[in-house]
Amino acid sequence: MDANKEWMKDPALTGIDKAKLSFLEKLFMQSASIDMSNQKEMLPFLLSLSKLSRENNISFDKEEITLIYSILQKYSSKEDIAKMEKISSAFHFQ
Repeated sequence: MDANKEWMKDPALTGIDKAKLSFLEKLFMQSASIDMSNQKEMLPFLLSLSKLSRENNISFDKEEITLIYSILQKYSSKEDIAKMEKISSAFHFQ
């Protein structure tokens, strides 16, 4: 993900709660060190993500997911997009 976090300044995200955007920022920082092709690394990451979202009462509706996903793709490298696709396939959304 672009280090300057330009995606978070995209005008289309103005309706998204700042806590949700902060959660996503943490997600991307943590995912940077995960080998998404390695299920032994990916599963604990996804489980911790699920736990963290419950603990912080963070959830996204389908419209938010679709919007955020499209915005992230605009600002991401091909490698980052591949990671997002891998994560999203685990949750069956895109």
